[in-house]
Amino acid sequence: MNRLLQVLVAGLLVQGVSRASTSVPEQRLKTAVSEVLTAAKASTNPGGLAGKLQPILEQYLSFEAMTRRAVGPGWREFSSSQKRDAKKLFTTLIIRTYSSKFTPGQDPQILFNKAATPAPGRVEIPTTILYQGSKYGVTYRMEESEGWKITDVVIEGVSLVANYRTQFDGEFKKGGAKAVVDSLTQAVAQK
Repeated sequence: MNRLLQVLVAGLLVQGVSRASTSVPEQRLKTAVSEVLTAAKASTNPGGLAGKLQPILEQYLSFEAMTRRAVGPGWREFSSSQKRDAKKLFTTLIIRTYSSKFTPGQDPQILFNKAATPAPGRVEIPTTILYQGSKYGVTYRMEESEGWKITDVVIEGVSLVANYRTQFDGEFKKGGAKAVVDSLTQAVAQK
């Protein structure tokens, strides 16, 4: 999981954009990249980067959809307060983990490839990222609800949401919604 997030960070720390934007979701993704890069470069305190990135990432990522999908079918069994707590904890976990992966002085390059539309209101934007001498395929899945927002990131064929879902499935089977929220609480405490 740490390598996945390093590649995600590389993708959002872009300086070389290789293709002109042709769509609203592509432009939105490029704007997110630019804002994250600006915040990261302006941050002199690595420990405070999560706080600076949170409002940016909340603007461009749908943590609601990501949390719901990461939990899976068990989400229907969560109470309103458990849903609220799970979303808040999952958001904090992703942002803290993400912000801890920034490598000062590393300038990745990204190539935005042709976007695909698998269904109305959904877009997948494949990219190729060159970071620290390695090349990675990263696809950003975006949906039009709430404006175009990122709902998943697929790195080298591995979905960030599906990866967490595997973890949460086990917790849910052991102890239901409470076990998932407890697991998230523990994970956030360790970050």
